[in-house]
Amino acid sequence: MAKELKSLAKDTAIYGVSSILGKFLGWLLVPLYTYTLEKQAEYGTVTNLYAWTALLLVMLTYGMETGFFRFANKDLANSDKVYGNCLLSVGITSLLFIVLVVLFNQPIANLLNYGDHSEFIWMLGLSVALDAFASIPFAYLRFVKRPIAFASLKFVYILLNIVLNLFFLVACPWLMKVAPGTVEWFYSPHYGVGYIFISNIIATTIQTVVLMKFVFLAKFSFDYKLLKQIFRYSFPLLFLGIAGTANQNLDKILFPFMQLGEQGKADLGIYGAVSKIAMVIMMFTQAFRYAYEPFVFAKNKDKDSLSMYANAMKYFIIISLFIFLGMVLYMDLIRFVIKNTYWSGLAVMPIILFSFIFQGVFFNLSIWYKLTDKNKYGAWFSTIGMIVILAGNILLVPTFSYWGSAWSAFVGYFTVMVISYFFGQKYMPVKYDFKTIGFYTGITLLIYLLSVFINTPYLMVNIALKSVLMIAFLFILVKRDFPLNTIPYINKYFKK
Repeated sequence: MAKELKSLAKDTAIYGVSSILGKFLGWLLVPLYTYTLEKQAEYGTVTNLYAWTALLLVMLTYGMETGFFRFANKDLANSDKVYGNCLLSVGITSLLFIVLVVLFNQPIANLLNYGDHSEFIWMLGLSVALDAFASIPFAYLRFVKRPIAFASLKFVYILLNIVLNLFFLVACPWLMKVAPGTVEWFYSPHYGVGYIFISNIIATTIQTVVLMKFVFLAKFSFDYKLLKQIFRYSFPLLFLGIAGTANQNLDKILFPFMQLGEQGKADLGIYGAVSKIAMVIMMFTQAFRYAYEPFVFAKNKDKDSLSMYANAMKYFIIISLFIFLGMVLYMDLIRFVIKNTYWSGLAVMPIILFSFIFQGVFFNLSIWYKLTDKNKYGAWFSTIGMIVILAGNILLVPTFSYWGSAWSAFVGYFTVMVISYFFGQKYMPVKYDFKTIGFYTGITLLIYLLSVFINTPYLMVNIALKSVLMIAFLFILVKRDFPLNTIPYINKYFKK
């Protein structure tokens, strides 16, 4: 079992390179956007429209990634055929979506209050359709255990997007001052947000072209019966995905309708920037997910699989709590990632971080309904969470602004996490190590509460005192559950 967990840790680390870099793109762009965009409301526009694209991406993939893993593992000899049918399905629906968005971009823009910039709609529509299609070849790379290729191709997109954003938001404004003739034929100084979407569509298109090498490895033999089986399995995951993504983005989608005007967009910009900073925990969750999902399906028949799932949960929570502490203890430094006009929103950071942890735990708990083909339960759980978050936003945001959004997400994710656990114990009882999980949760909360009282006038003194608390947590971690001689890659430097 230890060997299998080490393999999972290794794959998580490799997939994490691309996943963390992808999420880190958001980190790199947060300071860029907050320091270069003219108003907080402009970042509110970015937050709102990207929330919509996240929801649309789930709708356009409709659970086919997980469906591919399930049926490719069921019949390894025909995995290429499964791959080809999934590609055909997602490719056709993505193409239809592009046509509809191009035809109706102006009415959609009017509905979302972006009527003056309907081009934002078709640019983001094209980008999300290409991303949906790319999700299947990326899933194929995970299936055939090619994490290096997966990470490298993700890096192509990451690098391009960063370079293009820097070009349009930093280089072009500078060139307009020193040598306007070089860029004024295509660059408009006040187009701001539009260049973010232009950068995205260029990078996404190039990534799709590079991926075509793996698209042609598929066996394109349309099989209606097979596709119907995949649909039957994946369709509940569509609702699960919609509800799950809505849980993450519903507040950002609804915010402009509940906090009207320029101030509403400005508050959304602040909340969006703080949420992006908190995405560090989601970087880890995403990296873990890329390795864990294929691992779960592959090891389902092993006699010690339940024990492995319990251990994976324990270590996931411990590392998540460690990241939480790293964020809250060093907030005095992290705040400089964003412009000081956004600092008022940092107070909600701990609430957002814990809601992300609950979300990660919910993903780990999802193994029971995925492995027992009871995906409808996942859809129901996420729908319950969505209702809680929706109700919370409607009731709280008009009065408490983004504080209402943060607490709504916290309560919503906690609710679905608890419900999923109790149902899971009925259908697939996993003996999770609550003693260890509770111990580290208690230690984390204690350290956080102690850190609140560290508030001297001197930045470096604050950092030093909080570092003592972090070192104490690390000491407990290494002494109790993470002996250095058992950690991959660094264990060779420590004797058993």
